[in-house]
Amino acid sequence: MRIKEIIAALERFAPLPLQESYDHAGLQCGLTETEVSGALLCLDVTEDVLSEAVDLGCNLVVSHHPLLFHPLRQVADTTLVERCVRLAIQNDLCIYSAHTNLDNAEDGVNYRIAEKLGLIDVQLLDAKSVTIGGRSVKSGNGVIGYLPQGEDSLAFLQRVKQAFGVEALQHNALLERPIQSIAITGGAGDFMLEAAIRAGADAFLTGEMHYHLWHGHEQEIQIAVLGHYESEQYTREIFREIIEDVAPQLPVYDTDVNTNPIQIL
Repeated sequence: MRIKEIIAALERFAPLPLQESYDHAGLQCGLTETEVSGALLCLDVTEDVLSEAVDLGCNLVVSHHPLLFHPLRQVADTTLVERCVRLAIQNDLCIYSAHTNLDNAEDGVNYRIAEKLGLIDVQLLDAKSVTIGGRSVKSGNGVIGYLPQGEDSLAFLQRVKQAFGVEALQHNALLERPIQSIAITGGAGDFMLEAAIRAGADAFLTGEMHYHLWHGHEQEIQIAVLGHYESEQYTREIFREIIEDVAPQLPVYDTDVNTNPIQIL
């Protein structure tokens, strides 16, 4: 099977037109006509990840965050991105990224977060339709789902900590009513806070949140912020399922490299 067939499967699940205007999802570098020898799945592309792919005999690296998020002015060894591009070319590696298109897709990143929390009746938050190839495709920057039964705010926050294995969970004052409806936007999702409030969510869960947005929501909505990397850590499961569906015999690996640059003391 050629690399381009794996990419086609990824794009059927998360079409590139679903990505945000600022994003640069899709092929990052490499030749797609090449036979795929194996796929390494990661959130971030680093030199260690690419070296791991070489050691495993993989010529395809599938990441959530694009390596080439900003244009390159040169390809030298000044920055991490430049070094990764050189390493990929030197080793005939193909790098493909599914980012905000995977966030916005039905059954994408935010659905997986909801699944890990045990939510039911999960739907896109502020859903919109995008016409792609003559068909209408739904997308949204977040989801809203429901716990089977309401639970107190502390129990909900502990549920989040356990499901995502986080060392520290940021939250505002404990909500003094049961939590059942939860709005979710993984990664840097604080821009969806107002949409969560409009939807009547009891809680809003995201990966990052600017300080000043926390103010003024006491007893209106329970806010929980678990970290960008932590919120998207299960994205690799989605990649694996898509690839194994079309190429069940292909070696597929999750990276052993923890690419989260944020450490907690």
